[in-house]
Amino acid sequence: MAVRIVAAWYYVDRENNQVENSPTFSSWTQDTYGYSHYYASEGYTLINEHLDVQDDHAELIRKIDADGTVLLKNNGALPLTGKEKLTTVFGSDSGEAMYGPNGCGDRGCDNGTLAMGWGSGTANFPYLITPLEAIKSVVRDNRGSIESVTDDFAYAQQAALAHRVSQTGGACIVFANSDAGEGYITVDGNEGDRNNLTLWHEGDALISNVASQCPNTIVVMHTVGPVLVGNWSENVNVTAIIWAGIPGQESGNAIADILYGAVNPGGKTPFTWGKTRESYGTDVMYTNNNGQGAPQDNFVEGVFIDYRYFDRFNETPQYEFGYGLSYTNFSYANIKINARSAPAYVPTTGNTPAAPTYGSVSNRTADYLCPPGFHFISAYIYPCLNSTDLATASLEPRYGQNVTINPGEYDSNPQPRLPAGSAVGSGGNAHLYDVLYTVTADVTNTGAIAGDEVAQLYVSLGGPNDPVVVLRNFDRKTIAPGATTTYSFDITRRDLSNWDTAAQDWIISSYTKTAYVGSSSRRLPLSGTLSGANTGTSSGYPPGPTGGSSSASAGSTASSYHHGKPTGTKSWAPPAYSPPGYTTKNW
Repeated sequence: MAVRIVAAWYYVDRENNQVENSPTFSSWTQDTYGYSHYYASEGYTLINEHLDVQDDHAELIRKIDADGTVLLKNNGALPLTGKEKLTTVFGSDSGEAMYGPNGCGDRGCDNGTLAMGWGSGTANFPYLITPLEAIKSVVRDNRGSIESVTDDFAYAQQAALAHRVSQTGGACIVFANSDAGEGYITVDGNEGDRNNLTLWHEGDALISNVASQCPNTIVVMHTVGPVLVGNWSENVNVTAIIWAGIPGQESGNAIADILYGAVNPGGKTPFTWGKTRESYGTDVMYTNNNGQGAPQDNFVEGVFIDYRYFDRFNETPQYEFGYGLSYTNFSYANIKINARSAPAYVPTTGNTPAAPTYGSVSNRTADYLCPPGFHFISAYIYPCLNSTDLATASLEPRYGQNVTINPGEYDSNPQPRLPAGSAVGSGGNAHLYDVLYTVTADVTNTGAIAGDEVAQLYVSLGGPNDPVVVLRNFDRKTIAPGATTTYSFDITRRDLSNWDTAAQDWIISSYTKTAYVGSSSRRLPLSGTLSGANTGTSSGYPPGPTGGSSSASAGSTASSYHHGKPTGTKSWAPPAYSPPGYTTKNW
């Protein structure tokens, strides 16, 4: 490990590429002057120069936010015009936090609009545009009327304002959220991970209350993951649903871009929205199952998580993985599969070099002492010793206790190379990345406005213990109205492989492989059999099982081909998720 760290230092030539007077900020305090060694309380000096490094980042942030926003439902309510007779906004998630955007350390609270989760990876907002202020700006630019109720529990006021929209016409935009973060912070009883899959601050009650009075209720959710929406999503008064993720400082501007059609939504949900908590099969671990030791998890679900679990056990999701609507429509046609010329897979053989040594190794402790008079800063780790007595230098009360060293840990002799490894570089056997097939498909924008479509390639590996389909590629393109664009996807040997625990290598089984192209994991109108490429090996062992007993699905760390879950009544036919004759999404 030490060699790898030092090698990286020299590889990027850090010695000759130092930044003058860096760092210019402290991660521990916003005071201008303070200790450069904060924990040790040493080195009082200028520690924060308060430099403005924003440049034009806001434009990119706003674009990323809008591009990632997912339209889950739209009964013609969106996009809004800005000229509605009365626009109303509901929910604390639409407005300012009562303590300001940076009022809670490491963002460890949930009040106001949710634009960042909590934890040690957070940063301070230079500003935060709330949805309410951005929507208000659009409405006022059109000389419209706008009112809001940001108290999540002011049910009477919510109902009264929503009722007015039913009388005058307009829109009720409801904001709700669900937060999470790192485990050292607990928010509302949630220690890092969420305890449930519901909206926070009684968001379900807020939405239902507004929808009971307003026939044009538009819901916007800022959440860290899926939430349960079944109790209100099918309400006829809920005319549109948007998932806006955790958008950052340009939150309000980005959601206004979507709501008012400045940006045509093209995002796809990166997870499945289940109808119940039980729909997901597996769950997180809420309490330690190993006493004072590290929690233990055998991952008995194998690779069957998210859409793979839903597919295997015929669970009907609320919104499937990869799903997302647009303000236009797309049709899929003309799938073509081209078998590419690729060599046979050759497992890596031979031995590694012996473990290298660098310089000479001295057994004289005195050779490793720090220079006389060297100043030690508390809690720092130094590459030299402060004493020739190793027990003293270690500052470790357990020093000298017997430890168990596993056989081979200090064996510096050449070692056999792994078949799936590489003899020339990192990343594994280079043949795993040979392109075996190229799949193309045409997507036509059949609507009246330009829009982005994320076409997705899934593959069925065909075995009884494989997932029904697995995502293997995707691409996002902007398509003009009436235009057709061709998407092209490569499929590598690795994409079609299973892990063989006996051979300790990737293999391609003899089961029929099928490629699917569509707009989500359950809307796959195009398909074709993968055949003709060189999927064999020159190793002498067969290209995989015919009975499914010795390999595990790609990406799995299971020790056998069966992934621990019963097959039940699962039908292993390829997914026929789309209606007969399906060619377009009906928004």
